Amino acid sequence: MSTSTTASGIGPTADATPSSLCAREPRVPADRLVAEMVPPPRFDSVRFDTYIPDPNQPSQTDAVRVLADFAAGLGGTHSAASGKRGFLGLGSVLGKKPSKAPAGPRGVYLDGGYGVGKTHLLASLWHATPAEPSLKAFGTFVELTNLVGALGFQQTVQTLSGHRLLCIDEFELDDPGDTVLVSSLLGRLVEAGVALAATSNTLPGKLGEGRFASVDFLREIQGLSAHFRSLRIDGDDYRHRGLPEAPAPYSDEQVTKAAYATPGASLDDFPHLLDHLARVHPSRYGALTDGIEAVCLTDVQPVPDQSTALRLVVLADRLYDREVPVLASGMPFDRLFSEEMLNGGYRKKYFRAISRLTALARDAKGLVQD
Repeated sequence: MSTSTTASGIGPTADATPSSLCAREPRVPADRLVAEMVPPPRFDSVRFDTYIPDPNQPSQTDAVRVLADFAAGLGGTHSAASGKRGFLGLGSVLGKKPSKAPAGPRGVYLDGGYGVGKTHLLASLWHATPAEPSLKAFGTFVELTNLVGALGFQQTVQTLSGHRLLCIDEFELDDPGDTVLVSSLLGRLVEAGVALAATSNTLPGKLGEGRFASVDFLREIQGLSAHFRSLRIDGDDYRHRGLPEAPAPYSDEQVTKAAYATPGASLDDFPHLLDHLARVHPSRYGALTDGIEAVCLTDVQPVPDQSTALRLVVLADRLYDREVPVLASGMPFDRLFSEEMLNGGYRKKYFRAISRLTALARDAKGLVQD
């Protein structure tokens, strides 16, 4: 989409014409993928003491305590033998004596609904772990699988085996082929003494439920589940707790005017952007938004199919990570996904995307001049 003119005839009102995400085709070298395995900008400054537990949900307070103690237990000298002490010290945190044999899971799995602060807690664990940043890694499931694709399996194992901690956010299996890859990778890392931590809206033994039911898949899922001990976090979506309703969509004219008036903004037609996302690997969606201060979208419509919807979920996650406000015209974000999608196997992903895009739409409210 060209941003020099629009259907509404709006011309530039600022020094710079807004950019277009559709004009970007980022290339991400492998060394950048490794260097960027740290908490995203939104979670740079989060810590356990900045997490505000819901007083009505004691599991949130319990999670902070357990994870803080878990982090403190990761300060010893790293070695492959350390992985044989049984969950790297979590057994003692939970009041159990460490096992002499390598029994029990060696990772912690934060299970809970969207918006209960799982990523905040996961990033806090990364920050609290007493190790240099180069000895701990943080990434989404998509980013981890792409790292394997970029480096190769053996090189990824070698790169991550010296780490104290690997944090995996948004752990979910969208392709049965991923199960063998991830199960093998995590198994090798556990053997090397790497502590694991992951977040998801789904219990590890239930990943892929409603989508895949093959015997091979279920066997791999049980192998993955064995690496983790689940920590349930209950609660409501904090992104909307006590906040006003999200703003209704604006007109094309308002969105376009705001894009021209906002330095660093992008301006795209939503259907064209969805088409463009199909040509960019999801692992590059973060790079796609490099330098973007606000995303302005016109003509938001319901997504047409599952593949498109899943790509949009990844983009929403990267925008949320980077705290990029989203200003839009057309349909409201809670109507992006069909009833069939919201009742299907990927429903938790779609509800997370709606939650995050709604929060970003609220952040964008100040871009529109009264």
